[in-house]
Amino acid sequence: MEESTKRHLSRRDFMKVAGAGAAAATLGPAIIVPGRATAQQKTLRILQWNHFVPGYDKWFNETYVKEWGQKNNTNVIVDNIGIAGLNARAAAEVRAQQGHDLFLFLWPPPVHEDQVIDHREIYEEVERKHGKAIPLAIKSTYNPKTKKYYGFSDSYVPDPINYRKDLWDAVGVKPDSWEDIRVGGAKIKKQFDNPVGIGLASEIDTNMAMRSLMYSWGSSEQDENGKPILGSKQTVEAVKFVKALYQETMTPEVFSWDASSNNRFMLAGKGSLALNAISVTRTGENEKIPVTDNIWLAKAAAGPVRRIGLEHVMDVYCIWKFAKNIEGAKKFLVDYVDNFKKGFLASEYYNFPCFTSTVPDLKQLLANDPKAKPSDKYKVLEDVESWATNVGYPGYANAAIDEVFSTWIVSTMFAKAAQGIMSPEDAVAEASKQVERIFQKWSERGKL
Repeated sequence: MEESTKRHLSRRDFMKVAGAGAAAATLGPAIIVPGRATAQQKTLRILQWNHFVPGYDKWFNETYVKEWGQKNNTNVIVDNIGIAGLNARAAAEVRAQQGHDLFLFLWPPPVHEDQVIDHREIYEEVERKHGKAIPLAIKSTYNPKTKKYYGFSDSYVPDPINYRKDLWDAVGVKPDSWEDIRVGGAKIKKQFDNPVGIGLASEIDTNMAMRSLMYSWGSSEQDENGKPILGSKQTVEAVKFVKALYQETMTPEVFSWDASSNNRFMLAGKGSLALNAISVTRTGENEKIPVTDNIWLAKAAAGPVRRIGLEHVMDVYCIWKFAKNIEGAKKFLVDYVDNFKKGFLASEYYNFPCFTSTVPDLKQLLANDPKAKPSDKYKVLEDVESWATNVGYPGYANAAIDEVFSTWIVSTMFAKAAQGIMSPEDAVAEASKQVERIFQKWSERGKL
């Protein structure tokens, strides 16, 4: 069958063809149906990141994709790259109009909306089996202006507070609010010389942490209708707070961090607190690092307006329009969600489901983990949907938000004020102008 013909098959037709091929295969190689060509093995290329829980990559690459490939007469090729290289790799594939059939982003990628298929039918097929996706997934993959799903999200990663319980107990403060973090963090730094570790660099963890803080102050890049509003008094107050937080609780190393720096910082016993996924504690448990038992988890910190936090990463799969095996990529995603609980367990609770029915015993698993000390260390994540939100809150993730996110405008705004390069007011004014220009550009292109 010609590739161009396969691309225009409906999903139902595709499933019929795939099913017929599978049935023929069971008859054995000696049986040939007159007038029909022997089914040739297909290829499906998938790009994944280097997961922070290595056991997930081992399961996905060496077990799951091989089993799926055998069942679907497909040679599945998985390429893994570091998180920092995702945007550049995606841009290169778009320029070349060739690359992977499935591309996994760790944040919403609406700037590529014109280069990807509409993923609506994947959502529809999965929802028939597993119910509606959580709002976080829809706000991270849907453009309400164009009515297009520019991606499909199977999972997201919570972003709790990781803190040294022994140090915080010693100063009598719980890191429940941002003000608690400032006051308690200053006491710990002074008494024990263990600083707070929240990045102020051009990297994804800083992007997430600074937005969590902004949103809890009532600040955001846009309102719920997609209008840019970064230059608000709430943003200025949030930037002033971060300047004080840095001066009182942190050290200059946070200005040059990468996405794994806070992991190393906590597991080396150096830090008192960081915002991170559970890769910190899982790495410590798996590598038997002594400090791990003292690293506990807390919900996103409360601010003056609300308690809220971004997801740590948002897993968004995209199928390029120029992919060679579009139908195979669609089927892979549908089947993967059917098997999502295996992925949840392989990630050691790192990847949370966007379709909650796929892990019906999630709360029970979190409440009694065999590796954790205490065994209910991860129980704090059981209501994460109530305090985790999307990039672009309170609106949808859109192309302007994506560009602001990927060019580190918000992170740079906070860093300049914290370093004293600019006043909080000037840093916000500069960033606001940049954001407004970006929103204007994407509005003119019909994406907002």
